[in-house]
Amino acid sequence: MVKVMVFGVFDGLHDGHRAFLQYAQKEGNYLIAVVTQDHIVEHLKGHLPQKNLAERFEHLKKVDGVDEVVIGDSELSTWEIIKKYNPDIIALGYDQRALHEDLQKAMAGWEHHPTIKVMPAYEPNP
Repeated sequence: MVKVMVFGVFDGLHDGHRAFLQYAQKEGNYLIAVVTQDHIVEHLKGHLPQKNLAERFEHLKKVDGVDEVVIGDSELSTWEIIKKYNPDIIALGYDQRALHEDLQKAMAGWEHHPTIKVMPAYEPNP
């Protein structure tokens, strides 16, 4: 089994989120979606998400192809969620550059090194 992990706020699932999840699903056969906690969203974006953690969690559980939904770490850059689930692949959105950099720095000291793959940008059909 190839476990793929994705990270996001997922505040109102839109076509870009759905495309991102579909791209990530193709990278393996078990998809774990990590939902960012409200206080972390507020810290990163300067405002709380429109939907609270429980609502975002429940919406993701209903998405076809998402095998498991988990709550992200309560502290930035600890990456305990990765250590707990040991994914084979971490699929990042094309716009998650800061997350990518932080993750690469953290992984330098880890025994387990999941492959990081950046998913393409969503291109809506005209």
